[in-house]
Amino acid sequence: MTTVDPAQPPDRDDGDEDDDRSAIAELLHLSRRQIDRVDPADLDAEVRDGALVVDIRPAADREAEGAMPGAIVIERIHLEWRLDPSSPHRIPEAAPDRRVIVMCNEGYASSLAAVTLRSLGATRATDLAGGYRAWAAQRDGGEPDQPGR
Repeated sequence: MTTVDPAQPPDRDDGDEDDDRSAIAELLHLSRRQIDRVDPADLDAEVRDGALVVDIRPAADREAEGAMPGAIVIERIHLEWRLDPSSPHRIPEAAPDRRVIVMCNEGYASSLAAVTLRSLGATRATDLAGGYRAWAAQRDGGEPDQPGR
């Protein structure tokens, strides 16, 4: 059994390499410990297994950088209402046991969103590590500009 000293900052094991101890950095770290993030190289297999990919990027980013093939676009402001399995405003694809992979630009907002969806009953929600930009770099045979996101 591991004992945690609440006076000490948590160990980092989520790929965050900087020493940012801001409140949002801590929230991100704690959120990522609750989800099993999807690597861009594994996204196609997840989709073949029935996962729903949800693009939460703003329209301007989708226009500038491109669309994610097969993804459903739900901007961040509407996400919880559309994917809460108990919401009267949910999309037909929303189901408590469906794998939902949330994708943003770089994998920050999507990590937070995935944890929120889990708290609403979408128990298999997660996110795409590195977001659209990591996926696009992997698709193009390159590496994301800032790995570990």
